[in-house]
Amino acid sequence: MPERRPRLEDKVAIVVGAGSSGPGIGNGKATSLLFAREGASVLLVDYASERAKETLAMIEKEGGTASVFQADVTRADNCKGMAKAAIDRYGRLDILVNIVGILELHSVVDVEEEAWDRLMEVNVKSVVLASKFAIPRMIEGGGGSIINISSIAGVRAYNATPYTTSKAAVNGLTMSMANDHGRDNVRVNAIAPGAVYTPMVAGLLSDEQREKRRESSMLGTEGTGWDVGWAAVYLASDESRWVTGTVLTVDAGITGMVPRLL
Repeated sequence: MPERRPRLEDKVAIVVGAGSSGPGIGNGKATSLLFAREGASVLLVDYASERAKETLAMIEKEGGTASVFQADVTRADNCKGMAKAAIDRYGRLDILVNIVGILELHSVVDVEEEAWDRLMEVNVKSVVLASKFAIPRMIEGGGGSIINISSIAGVRAYNATPYTTSKAAVNGLTMSMANDHGRDNVRVNAIAPGAVYTPMVAGLLSDEQREKRRESSMLGTEGTGWDVGWAAVYLASDESRWVTGTVLTVDAGITGMVPRLL
C-alpha cells in the first residue's frame, strides 16, 4: 500500500484557544497537536500566551510546525492581527478553529447583566470577529474551512441558560456563514461536544458527578479533547469537501436518547 499522506499537508491553521486551562489535554491543545501531526502549520492563539507555549513545546518535540500569537479575540484589532500573522508567518490561511469559551451556570432570573454580556462577548462575538478577518484571507487563497466549537447545550436544555443561548447562537452563526460564503469555497461547520472531560471541567466535578456523566450516554464511555480534535481534523481536511453548514455532535450518543429512567 502507498504511504499515507498527512491529511492537512501544506495547510495553515489558526486555533483560537490553543492552550489548556489546567493540567491535561483540552479541546484546543488536542486539536493543535493533531493538526500539526497531520502536516499543518499551526498558529496557536490564546489570551494566556503561556498556555499556548505549553502546546507549542509539545508540537515542537514531535517535529511539527507552530508558533504562538497572544490575542484577545473579543477585540477586532487583535483578530485582524491574528489573520495577518498567519499570512506573514506561513504564507496563507486555510483553517480557522474557534474554541475559546466560558461557562455561566445561571437562569435568566439569577444571571448578572455583566456576566451575561461577558459570556456573549467571549462565546459569540469572538467567533464573529475571528471569522470576519479570516474569511477574506481564505478567499484570497482559494477557500478554506472554519470550525466552531459549539456544545450539545446549544441543542438541548442544559441548566445553564446563558451558556446554552450562546452555543445556540454559534450554531445559527455557523449555518449563516456557511450560506454566505459557500460560493467562495469557504466551508463552515460546528462541533457540538457532549460531556467530554477536559481541564475546564475537571475542577468542577466530583468523582460521582464524573461517573454520572460517563454513564449517561449510549456508549457509556467518557470523551476527551482528542475526540473533539479528531472531528476537527476531519472537518478541516479535504475529506469533508462536501460538508458545510452542519453541526456535528461528538457526544457518545447522548443527544439521541431520553434520560435513563429505569
